[in-house]
Amino acid sequence: MSIAIVKYNAGNVRSVIHALNRLGVEPEWTDDPERLRRAARVIFPGVGEAGSAMSYLRARGLDEVLSDLSQPVLGICLGLQLLCERTEEASTRCLGIFPHEVVRFPSEGKVPHIGWNQISSLEGPLFRGVAEDDYVYFVHAYYAEAGPDQIALTEYLRPFASALHRDNFFAVQFHPEKSGAVGERILKNFLAL
Repeated sequence: MSIAIVKYNAGNVRSVIHALNRLGVEPEWTDDPERLRRAARVIFPGVGEAGSAMSYLRARGLDEVLSDLSQPVLGICLGLQLLCERTEEASTRCLGIFPHEVVRFPSEGKVPHIGWNQISSLEGPLFRGVAEDDYVYFVHAYYAEAGPDQIALTEYLRPFASALHRDNFFAVQFHPEKSGAVGERILKNFLAL
């Protein structure tokens, strides 16, 4: 099975590649539109700033490519946020796959949200074999507000959507590649879709 990881100016790619290697998968890291279209699965990871990431995607036409993909796509962290309608970060219009707004955590708490936290209200095939209130690893200052496409919920200063699903698009705010056995199960589930 061919797995493509979207290449753009956002970090965290190496840990995703290593996590897939542990599952016996050798992904391709690419920004080539045809290779992304041909891949059986596409992973859209990211750690970075939304405005510059979207500028990079638009300059290379990858915004249109990503929006038109029909195979299973998994957004991770910034990837989830960029799949939403818009983000407060640099007042950025994003890809609009999910009709969710991305907002910054309030300043009265410790921001960014870093560390292990629970996921609950789990729905769908991405969480097959994952227990309610299992722990996963987060690093983020912005979050998608709860809404119609949420398939997991997390509480940090307020409830937020820690996973989303619409059609062939899945996204998680946490880092499955850094979330031990639970994250490995989620990645396996994605590959098995």
